[in-house]
Amino acid sequence: MALLVGVDIGGTFTDLMLQDEASGAVRVAKVPSTPADPSIALLDGLRALQVEPARIGLIVHGTTVATNAVLERTGARVGVIMSEGFRDVIELRRRDRPDTYGLRGQFAPLAPRERRVEVPERTDYRGRVLRTPREAELRAAAERLLARGAEVCVVSFLNAYANPDNERHAQAVLERCWPNPFVVSAADVLPEIREFERTSTAVLNGYVQPLIGRYLTNLMASLAAAGYDRDVLIVQSNGGVASQAVARRYAVNTILSGPAAGVAAAARIGEDAGERNLIACDVGGTSLDIAVVVDGRPATAREASLEYGLPIRVPMLDIRTAGAGGGSIAWIDRGGVLNIGPHSAGADPGPVAYGQGGTRPTVTDANLVLGRINAAQAIGRAAGYRLDVDAAARAIAETIGRPLRLDATGAAWAILQVANHKIAAAIRMLTVQQGLDPRDFTLLAYGGAGPLHAAALLRELEVARALVPPWPGITSALGCLTADVRHDFVQSVNELLERLEPAALYRIMDGHVAEGRALIERTGVAIARISAVYQADLAYDGQIHEVRTTLPAAPGDRAPNRAAFEDAYREQYGDVVGERAIRVVTLRTAVSGERPTTAPRPEPPPPGATLERACSGRRPVYFAEGFRDTPIYDRARLPAHADFAGPTVIEQADATTVLEPAMRCRVDRAGNLVLERLR
Repeated sequence: MALLVGVDIGGTFTDLMLQDEASGAVRVAKVPSTPADPSIALLDGLRALQVEPARIGLIVHGTTVATNAVLERTGARVGVIMSEGFRDVIELRRRDRPDTYGLRGQFAPLAPRERRVEVPERTDYRGRVLRTPREAELRAAAERLLARGAEVCVVSFLNAYANPDNERHAQAVLERCWPNPFVVSAADVLPEIREFERTSTAVLNGYVQPLIGRYLTNLMASLAAAGYDRDVLIVQSNGGVASQAVARRYAVNTILSGPAAGVAAAARIGEDAGERNLIACDVGGTSLDIAVVVDGRPATAREASLEYGLPIRVPMLDIRTAGAGGGSIAWIDRGGVLNIGPHSAGADPGPVAYGQGGTRPTVTDANLVLGRINAAQAIGRAAGYRLDVDAAARAIAETIGRPLRLDATGAAWAILQVANHKIAAAIRMLTVQQGLDPRDFTLLAYGGAGPLHAAALLRELEVARALVPPWPGITSALGCLTADVRHDFVQSVNELLERLEPAALYRIMDGHVAEGRALIERTGVAIARISAVYQADLAYDGQIHEVRTTLPAAPGDRAPNRAAFEDAYREQYGDVVGERAIRVVTLRTAVSGERPTTAPRPEPPPPGATLERACSGRRPVYFAEGFRDTPIYDRARLPAHADFAGPTVIEQADATTVLEPAMRCRVDRAGNLVLERLR
């Protein structure tokens, strides 16, 4: 295998990185996304890389197809067959409200009530089957769902986590009478306690499964026609990759595919730079994605919600998303307050300056008017393409300036300040909410727009420093290249630790390892080694909130497991309860296949590189005190270990970095830009 390609398809741009394993050479490309058919942008990107698909050894792909389907409500029509008496589980939810102080809240389930039917069946909480659904009852339920327009059938029975026999029986019957392959078992997707979260996750899986299936089918057909005849690996929400066959079956695991690749890359970039505590800040064209890396490991989430009332409970990195990307639209609300996002201009029509029909100003338009973006160097556009500064200024002056009584420059600066405050607030929410002080972290700014805001966030958050990686606009594609193959397994037990033989717990997790190893081997890619991490959700008996606990790698007596729980409990809550009984709620096993990849390195600077030779010109750039004549540096021509003060602008093909006054920038040994405040 000589050539590897990582691809991240975002809402605005599709990013690609090609690495030659033999020589280590790297090429990158950034092309406009094609939302109607994302595979078109992927093939456009391969042409921009000037590589024949037949020569590519492996394509690893991050995608937002599932995410966008949920956010835009464009998924499949889902029908659900449930245990008698539990038809409304996904609508009753947890009695929470979208607004803490509101009296009303709107919620539209992905499977409406007319497409939810019941059948008589029952399994008790210990897994004893009390009643098996009859084949005639299941067929009748399927006919009712089909008559009501269902495309996907989800089976979710009470207590199926304890014993999935009834669900498996129902799935076998339905697969014989359902007109397509989209029959989903909730216990297969998530064999975990709590019927609402399990059902919600299974419904989400069914909602996006046909779209992911069609997308991957079209993608593989397009690639095959172009000469690529191998598998494509898909990034999952846990930051690892899996075969496209697994992605089709467990489509819900791709919900955070693209952002997860970026966070995985951020952890690796931080490790190479000697920074183990990071705030990963991905400011793309459509949205802002943030995560934290603590002691070299990305934080994980127990659960996520793409919108109110739709929890997803699968293994995933803890990534928070907000509408604060470069294409986020600036607007004035009824109270006269300036807002940014959540709506985005996306790839079509894009910001006003792109001249594709956009009329509403964006954060990118504001950066352009303030001189921070080079109008003649539009990211993701062909050579010779020029952004329309005057059109952006007119739109900002008319839409934002007039209501706020500001000129175009003042309104653009206001847009930028609101965007920076929104990003900083999202970062504080992620860190402070979890007891983390942003000042103890290094900010890693990436995404096409991340480096534009890095200096402002460095000042606003008072973090120690900010890093801008060598290819900030292609970081998620880099994460696709370097991610390991990974499969996560869960199994609820819901039993007291004292009543369980440790060997019994490890038999379950060892079974997960065997299954994970088989899946990894079936991908057909080179694997250096396979490892596993054993964890459990434990709680003192009677408590409803569990503590995620890493267990010893081999069975022993109960004492080490209890000690591990008490250490984790003490770290989270400050103390332990004492000799109270401990309940084992859920076992979790992560099986990883380490790919023998080498992190791409940027090209060394040209011989005789100096700051003077790296300076490509000067232009007026707006800062807090007004426009300043500012040197513009070509990042590719910066000398190794360069060290210089702001204000400056550093340009490259995939991003632009702005260095404010009273700040300095240096190039570290890994090629990162390190931004720091001058004391």
